Amino acid sequence: MVDKRKIVLVGTGFVGMSMAYSLLNQGGVNELVLIDVLKDKAEGEAMDLAHGMPCAPNDMIIKAADYDECKDANIVVITAGLSQKPGQTRLELASANAKIVKEITENVVASGFKGIFLIASNPVDLMTYVVKDVSGFDSSKVIGSGTVLDTARLRYLVGKYLNVSSKNVHAYIMGEHGDSSFVAWNHAYVGCKNMKEIMEDGNHPMEDLNKLYVEVQQAAYEIINRKKATYYGIGLALTKILKSILNDQNEIMTVSTYLKGEYGHEGLFIGVPAIINAKGVREILELPLEGEEKEKFDKSCETLMSMKAEIDKVIKG
Repeated sequence: MVDKRKIVLVGTGFVGMSMAYSLLNQGGVNELVLIDVLKDKAEGEAMDLAHGMPCAPNDMIIKAADYDECKDANIVVITAGLSQKPGQTRLELASANAKIVKEITENVVASGFKGIFLIASNPVDLMTYVVKDVSGFDSSKVIGSGTVLDTARLRYLVGKYLNVSSKNVHAYIMGEHGDSSFVAWNHAYVGCKNMKEIMEDGNHPMEDLNKLYVEVQQAAYEIINRKKATYYGIGLALTKILKSILNDQNEIMTVSTYLKGEYGHEGLFIGVPAIINAKGVREILELPLEGEEKEKFDKSCETLMSMKAEIDKVIKG
């Protein structure tokens, strides 16, 4: 268990504040500090949240401040950066947001921060790489939100399709948090039964599995087209990751974490199942991917690796 339970949020846009609001509602945090280049906005958001304290499950110090507050924080969450526009891919945001995330990371580290980084700025796999490279932190202490939201979307849709609780759907979206992600259907279960067996026994057409994945893959685009941004889902996903760290839960989530030879790849952050606890990433769970699933994972890694050279220029620049 973590006793202090202090969170610093850098970026008070829709994503960051959705996380902050869910933290206030769920409780379990003693102090929440908001940092934003727009200081008035951070102060206004802190005031607005604090006014709801009488309705929250526990007291929490909520304030706007500067980077010196990071020094004794358990976790610094980075959500700052340009948002994805209609028709734009997450990878197209890479260079612009790398500059922003680099500066934030330098400021956080300069405070004396020794905790865990949690990153949600897009493209999240590449931005998590930026934070690790710039901070020099051990990779276990730098975590991206990865495909946690994608996986939640998948479980919701599978549960809806089969009319079962999404909490009993054990399936994972892996790879890039983006267009090259994929579902490890060979390792997907509902309860204790393999997903493919359920499809066969229920006379469900197997092609429906791909339709479910496409719906997940396109979800962000569909939401952005309708309401300009997606933030509630990722806000809740970030809260789930935070609580796994703060409560030392050893929970398995598809976070973006650093590969050191797992799955035959190294030197990049990508979404894979990993055990998360108070120390960060305890270990990566390596699924035996074969055939088409292995090819899809390799392609996703290649997609991210092809962008690293551009990101390295920003880091070194």
